[in-house]
Amino acid sequence: MDGTNPHSLSDPVELPFRNLLPPTLPTLITQWLAEDIPSYDPAGAVVGTAPKVAFLLGKADGVLAGVPFFDEVFKQLGCNVEWHLNEGQSFQKIKHVATVTGPANALLQGERTALNTLARCSGIATKSRRFRDIAALSGFKGTIAGTRKTTPGFRIVEKYGMLVGGIDPHRHDLSSMVMLKDNHIWSHGSITNAIKLCKSMISFATLLEVEVQSEEEADEAIQAGADIVMLDNMGGTLLGEVVTRLKERWVGKKFLIEVSGGIDETNLRERLVDGVDILSTSAVHQSVQHIDFSLKIQR
Repeated sequence: MDGTNPHSLSDPVELPFRNLLPPTLPTLITQWLAEDIPSYDPAGAVVGTAPKVAFLLGKADGVLAGVPFFDEVFKQLGCNVEWHLNEGQSFQKIKHVATVTGPANALLQGERTALNTLARCSGIATKSRRFRDIAALSGFKGTIAGTRKTTPGFRIVEKYGMLVGGIDPHRHDLSSMVMLKDNHIWSHGSITNAIKLCKSMISFATLLEVEVQSEEEADEAIQAGADIVMLDNMGGTLLGEVVTRLKERWVGKKFLIEVSGGIDETNLRERLVDGVDILSTSAVHQSVQHIDFSLKIQR
């Protein structure tokens, strides 16, 4: 399985992920365009407003993601986009992915903003798909998830790429779920004390996760009522042994086990342990290789 193709499993049926996006999306895109075109556009004046056709080309193998963002950029500029692939489909270079029509200056005004967004979102979807496929082929029954190590102001795009790639985006922000990490625990004296105080302030609908460094800390967190226990930076045979003991010792107690910390493709398989419910990693988004696209106006 070391030579696993990132697209070895069948692509998922297209899901309406665009329906998850907030009604404020147009405002966000307007801000992006304003950042890129804050004043005059002399180059746009050179090409004029004659109607043109441009081909969107995928220049590397990948998974297409970020369609709604791309569409909105060109919608605001008075252009039309016709897609030749469904979002979530994989493609090989060089692929004619979409055709964009509109005024020449508008095509070029939207080019960089649209391509940058599509490149990053597709890069994340491609990496996420690869991790999902490796886990599936390894027989892993748990959930592969990203993390909250996302880019400020661009989180919605990066989380969207994870979804299209077929993994869980994890919590979207500090309000989505409570996660007590080492700094929270140290500042309040103990895991038990931190959990007790936190539970007095949150809704029954809010999950509480606790990051632990050892089996003993995991026991304390489970005893105190944590919904999810994260085993941080634990791997090798120790991970499997700890997970097995925790599941056996706390049978009947409702909790999930998450593993995280330094997980990438070099050590992913050793962390895909039976009994692990969630494996989270920033390797699918934090420093991922973008998928290169170009927009070529046809003569």
